[in-house]
Amino acid sequence: MAEERAFGPVRLIPAANQGRYPHSHSVYVEGAGVLIDAGADEDRYRALIDGPGVKEVWLSHWHEDHLTYLDLFEGLPLRQMAGESAPLSGLETFLDWYGFAEEEFREYWRHQLTTQFHYRPRRVTHPFTPGEVIDLGSCTAEVIHAPGHTPGFTAFFFREPAVAFLGDYDLTRFGPWYGDRDGSIDETIASVRRLQQLPAKAWLTSHEDGCFEGDVAETFDRYLAVIDEREAKLLDFLAAPRTLADIVAKCIVYRKPREPRAFFEWGEGAIMGKHLERLLKNGAIALEDGRYRRIY
Repeated sequence: MAEERAFGPVRLIPAANQGRYPHSHSVYVEGAGVLIDAGADEDRYRALIDGPGVKEVWLSHWHEDHLTYLDLFEGLPLRQMAGESAPLSGLETFLDWYGFAEEEFREYWRHQLTTQFHYRPRRVTHPFTPGEVIDLGSCTAEVIHAPGHTPGFTAFFFREPAVAFLGDYDLTRFGPWYGDRDGSIDETIASVRRLQQLPAKAWLTSHEDGCFEGDVAETFDRYLAVIDEREAKLLDFLAAPRTLADIVAKCIVYRKPREPRAFFEWGEGAIMGKHLERLLKNGAIALEDGRYRRIY
């Protein structure tokens, strides 16, 4: 497992397997005892509890891989962006927010969420408001509403050490995820570009590398370019009329069929569905008799 990185009082708590799903890195703010997200590593969390202490838990968003070890922090204040607490209130609502329609997939995720991610209903004690500035003593945190990945996605900028936590805008080569029911390609692009303008010296994320320093312009560009690459491949495929099932089977996102279907097949359809919506809105494709085709 990777070593922790510290930037003044702000520490990156690395997760197992380089923070690849189902794991996610956390951020800990020394002095304030604030932990952001809870999907990294149980042993490191226990060491924090026993050592400097955890006083509050903040969530960047509601996805399961950021909630796994919340039971360790039972009774502590739990903060999240206002308007995004519904998925934490109950399992069926959680599934609805993802957009799972097929009962087969919902049943798979009911099992995974309760066994692997220890999901249970929770109540946010103090919602964030967009633009809120919080004096943590050891540093100042800006709460940044950055919708797209989820509607209430929250990034944080720590002013004095000049550190940004981008969460699941993770700058990986896989590219952005915007496939949830309320996810948005255009909001994702706008949020990532806005976050890029922060005067940060270090950029922390939830997955894989987890830490970027110096000139990150090319990294941001490459990350967002994946959106255009997916769309170009989809448009090329729609030179002939295709059903949604045809498009999913093409595996533009995940490159080949993978198991479990409830993760990969659903995810393929979710992301491609967002591109189809966008292309229909822009007049680049047409939908006729259940088949999509490119308009020349």
